[in-house]
Amino acid sequence: MRNVSAAVMASTLMLIALPGQAAEALAGDKWYQPEGATQRNSVQQHMFDGISLTEQQRQQMRDLMQLARHNQSPVNVSELETMHRLVTSEKFDEKAVRAQAEKMAQEQVARQVEMAKVRNQMFRLLTPEQRAVLNDKHRLRMNQLREIADLQKNSVLQISSSNRSNQ
Repeated sequence: MRNVSAAVMASTLMLIALPGQAAEALAGDKWYQPEGATQRNSVQQHMFDGISLTEQQRQQMRDLMQLARHNQSPVNVSELETMHRLVTSEKFDEKAVRAQAEKMAQEQVARQVEMAKVRNQMFRLLTPEQRAVLNDKHRLRMNQLREIADLQKNSVLQISSSNRSNQ
């Protein structure tokens, strides 16, 4: 029983740590964050690190990001408050939580589409050589993410088989 508990704890700790590593591997590109803003993932690196950009490219990218920041809708605090009230209520209302989560997800999708549009505009500023470097970096990040996903899957399988054998 003690071994099962130790295995469960170790696997749980690994599963807690791995999503952060997955995010790091996936999001090797960090976009501008206003001064004083809390970084969502401090280990992220800028998308164009390792790529030599001309001053003109840098300026065009700064201009694109400034425009994107200006056009970006603010965080909808009332939606977060609504979700908090649903989560902390005495009686859990799955239907209401699902509706609120879907509403918040739609807002997130809209933000991601806008950011993808800006990233595409930035990508189109690159030379073919710069694009090749960026694509190589992307392939490397995807390989890292696949390795992490495999580790997570194997960990879950080990926990599952360990639990069955100890029952």
